[in-house]
Amino acid sequence: MKLTIIGASGHGRVVADIACLCGYDGIEFLDDDENLKNCGPYPVAGPSSLAQEQDQDLFVAIGDAAVRRRMLERFSEKRIPVLIHPGAIVAKGAKIGRGSVVMAGAVVNPGAVIGRGCIINTGSSVDHDCLLGDYVHVAVGAHLCGSVTAGDEVWIGAGAVVSNNIRLCGGCRIGAGAVVVQDILESGTYIGVPARKKTVAASLRTPTAKTCGEFGGGYSSPGIKEAHAHTVSAQWNRRAA
Repeated sequence: MKLTIIGASGHGRVVADIACLCGYDGIEFLDDDENLKNCGPYPVAGPSSLAQEQDQDLFVAIGDAAVRRRMLERFSEKRIPVLIHPGAIVAKGAKIGRGSVVMAGAVVNPGAVIGRGCIINTGSSVDHDCLLGDYVHVAVGAHLCGSVTAGDEVWIGAGAVVSNNIRLCGGCRIGAGAVVVQDILESGTYIGVPARKKTVAASLRTPTAKTCGEFGGGYSSPGIKEAHAHTVSAQWNRRAA
């Protein structure tokens, strides 16, 4: 099987390794940085626009949720798999949306529903009956206890813990090592134990940098059903004003 990966980066190399373990034997990258010619042992064949001309599986390996969303929507008609590392534990009946990746040592327990384009990173866990929207990133070693609901584009930092029955609104960011023990109702960055919203004095605020370039990932493993974006209610997908 052949696979094109959009996004020539460290994350992309990890995705490529998982793809090899899932049976792909022909892997190439696309990236909009014209200076990149290789990503590890794999060639960079050209810009992301070349994906329109190809007739093979496509995976978007981009850390930035907004760019990942844009690329997956741009190439939505392509064959986009779910990639699951053989060393991950995914319960029978768990549902994972197209374009998502579950990395080595991760655990997805019974009743969990994970949306499209999500990253369940190395050694993280998504416990029973969790509902994750689209483009969520559960970073290395982060843990979601049972029945957590997370809206679209939530980012949960390395080593963070979200207690059971917690709801996270779309677009919020949980800092590394934070412990979330109550619902998060508005977008922003939350840090500490217990997690509290980070505030920045107006005089120190700087404009948010725009994402430069466009980069780009999935394959459905046996027994894993595809989940779509209707698993998390609009209340939690929305970004607070």
